[in-house]
Amino acid sequence: MTGAVLAIDQGTSATKALVVAEDGAVLAEVDRSLSVRTPKPGAVEVDPGELLASVLDAGRAAVAAAGVGAGVVGLANQGETVLAWDPASGEALSQCVVWQDRRAVEVCESLRDVADRLGEISGLPLDPYFSAPKMRWLREHVGAGGVVTTTDTWLLHRLTGEFVTDVATASRSMLLDLESGTWSDEAWDLFGLTERRPRLAGNDEVVGTTSAFGTEIPVSGVIVDQQAALWAQRCRERGEAKCTYGTGAFLLVNTGDRPQRSEAGLTPSIAWQIAGQRRWCLDGQVYTVGKAVSWLRDVGLLGSAGELDELASTVDDTAGVVFVPSLAGLAAPHWQPGATGGFLGLNLAATRAHLARAVCLGIAAQIVDLVDAAAADLGAAPRLRLDGGLTRSRVLVQLQADLLQAPVEVAAAPHATALGVADLALRGAAGHPLPDPRPGTVVEPSRPPAWAAEQLGRWRSALEATRQFSGEGRVFPGRADS
Repeated sequence: MTGAVLAIDQGTSATKALVVAEDGAVLAEVDRSLSVRTPKPGAVEVDPGELLASVLDAGRAAVAAAGVGAGVVGLANQGETVLAWDPASGEALSQCVVWQDRRAVEVCESLRDVADRLGEISGLPLDPYFSAPKMRWLREHVGAGGVVTTTDTWLLHRLTGEFVTDVATASRSMLLDLESGTWSDEAWDLFGLTERRPRLAGNDEVVGTTSAFGTEIPVSGVIVDQQAALWAQRCRERGEAKCTYGTGAFLLVNTGDRPQRSEAGLTPSIAWQIAGQRRWCLDGQVYTVGKAVSWLRDVGLLGSAGELDELASTVDDTAGVVFVPSLAGLAAPHWQPGATGGFLGLNLAATRAHLARAVCLGIAAQIVDLVDAAAADLGAAPRLRLDGGLTRSRVLVQLQADLLQAPVEVAAAPHATALGVADLALRGAAGHPLPDPRPGTVVEPSRPPAWAAEQLGRWRSALEATRQFSGEGRVFPGRADS
């Protein structure tokens, strides 16, 4: 292969495109934002035309800015976002139903009697977060025309004409057999889905070619975004973990060469399939992280998302305010899709700065919940490697180390997902990897254990109060909460 790698990270609120040279140098970086709409409570949508345009525009602009031709393109996707589309024309037949969308709760309720069986097959709880409930919901509301798939299959069809997804993305759907890594006829039947099924590809496989970004080049390095970041962070062995802070936050722990069913409420899935060899991981999710910050901006509590650190660093505590960031429901380890978030402990001494700091602390506390669940499953707490846009927040990263009472390593570059895609695409097209990334920055705890215990105790009390307020029961009995 000659030329650089065009690595596209198609995310929830933006599409990022990097052009990466074979020596690992980032030659260009372009972002195209997306309008995420919430037309009513529980509904989260993106216009498919805008999503496709963001991929094409970001990719073409990055290639132009780099001044070199791309020799291969790789694509990371959102994982559980779905849409209906016409396989003959490629035209979208619905809005993109984003992974945060909760409208498929009604589908999950209707399938409660088979939740355990679906969990046995897929390893996943029956929750509207995953692809299959949303696919069923879309099929009921759009009708019988076209196909319903995750967005990666549609984007790859528009780029290459192929009908394909990767095994890691498929393992987030509830339609894949976790053990065999193949589509489960039984799961498709239980969901009442008769869709044409995409071909399953490995993550270093060349799935087709495209001329969308210049000359005809191969498409490889196709993978779900969180697994791409796990790969980029070099979490290659059992027990190694990363947490990505984006629109949501996602903690993934490598569990080795066999799937591990979680006893603590995490979700098992395929981490990657490279050179024909599979690895598995456990996944924990916080649905609203960067989205919680943008919500603060939207309601006027922040002038801009960048103001979070500026405000939060001016105070040393939260004035007794606690924030629970479950603005789009609770995922692992609680699995309450209808749970709501909130500020608790509001008082006349609380300022915008205290609220901003409470948001940082609330996000970090919910990550501790996930680390505790991972420790229960693996027998030891993993050391975290952090990436994503919010790792630019020094306040958040320091609070994360303080609450964990353990050092955390922050990636040298925040765009780990795109770099993971670039490495996988290069392996697929040229047969060799990128050079190892630069070491990250290690942040040590600065507060004593007693402080961390007190803050976590108050946050967990607030979490329980919001859970009771929402009146939601758990959809899947993945963990017996205390």
